[in-house]
Amino acid sequence: MNIQIIIPILVFLLTTVVILWRPKGINEAWPASIGAGIILLTGTVSYANVMDIISKIGGASITIIATIVMAVILESFGFFHWSAARLANAAKGSGYRLYWYIQLLCFLMTLLFNNDGSILITTPILILLLKNLRLKPHQQIPYLLTGALIATASSAPIGVSNIVNLIALNIVHMTLYMHTAMMFVPATLGLLFMSWLMYVVVKRKLPKRLPDSVYDIEHIFFTKNFHPLKGNLTVETKRQRTRFMLKVLLFVFIMRCLLFVASYFAIPIEIVAVLGSVILLVWRWYHLRTNPVDILKKTPWHILIFAFSMYVIIYGLHNAGLTALLVKLCEPIVNEGLFYASFVMGGLVSILSNFFNNHPALMIGTITLTEMGLDPVTLKTIYLANIIGSDMGSLLLPIGTLASLIWMHILRQNKIKVKWKDYLSVSLVVIPPVTIVTLFLLFYWVQMIFA
Repeated sequence: MNIQIIIPILVFLLTTVVILWRPKGINEAWPASIGAGIILLTGTVSYANVMDIISKIGGASITIIATIVMAVILESFGFFHWSAARLANAAKGSGYRLYWYIQLLCFLMTLLFNNDGSILITTPILILLLKNLRLKPHQQIPYLLTGALIATASSAPIGVSNIVNLIALNIVHMTLYMHTAMMFVPATLGLLFMSWLMYVVVKRKLPKRLPDSVYDIEHIFFTKNFHPLKGNLTVETKRQRTRFMLKVLLFVFIMRCLLFVASYFAIPIEIVAVLGSVILLVWRWYHLRTNPVDILKKTPWHILIFAFSMYVIIYGLHNAGLTALLVKLCEPIVNEGLFYASFVMGGLVSILSNFFNNHPALMIGTITLTEMGLDPVTLKTIYLANIIGSDMGSLLLPIGTLASLIWMHILRQNKIKVKWKDYLSVSLVVIPPVTIVTLFLLFYWVQMIFA
């Protein structure tokens, strides 16, 4: 085998192993950037390829970073504590009702931000809430696990909720508007089925009645962090705080809607995303009297390095002939018809995601599709089947997505142990049927709207 083929394959495999293993908690951007550096030094990826990569991932990366900045600003407003208090009140002492409110929160946070941002928001909220309710570890795990699963899977309905989805959209020349028109209904129905199925699986582990809260989460946070003498007392009563939080969420929702408007009129969506985060930063500066530099320090800029580096590695595999091989293997499958092709390709991306993470899996799958010379409807439908495999099917194992790796890292930081056995007891029962049902829904929905 040619050395130009061996090197990209070895680099990809070693990089993937280190990202999934994360020795000593190493950031995933480090192994990815080292792998990309080796690929560039060997000349497998040219300067022209690098420019092409930047043009493909630049807008998507900026959009996701701007969205995460909004999520970090929400934390500084006290949104985590406010939300935890609202969840506790809404549950009214019912462990079952709390499950459904957590599902709704995680779904909405992913739609308003993105899957990684949603995990960064919802996991601390749930940890705050569940510890305050004095739930035992085995009672906390079902809420944390099902919340993380629905938060990650909820990136499927709209392309802007996942960085790899946004990058792939650019590759297949599909607008955010068209993605949503074709995907929102089937993916959302699939998520409803997922929530119901998870509820059936974990119901016996949920407490029927919740203990009383130990303390008022919201009151303690705002008393500790906002003082009139510091000039940063933005809200004084719970009603005023609720009104303020709803205004912030309404602003985020409006900015989210403007992304689709921008996509429809072919305006770069990263411009809208950056504008929204800047306005929210200024709003925070005005209300809290705090310099925005602290927010910029908390922003995970390494995501830009990770996305670029992984794409360099995938491009190296592409140049080494991997996608040409995949095209040769997959073309007979695609020629069998759209229904068969959607299921096989969606299933293939699911398998690759669980073994190698969904970022490289979807990138490889998408590049392969563009090399087949498919008609626009067939290309977009099979691409969306790949998205279902990447966003939903990838959740079979806890290493299938970057969001799930972030989730496990947050749990370790808070000394919460979730064993693979706990994860698999839910995912093995839920993820395969949910992926299959959603693929069915996608196929018939596309047939209906394009009939």
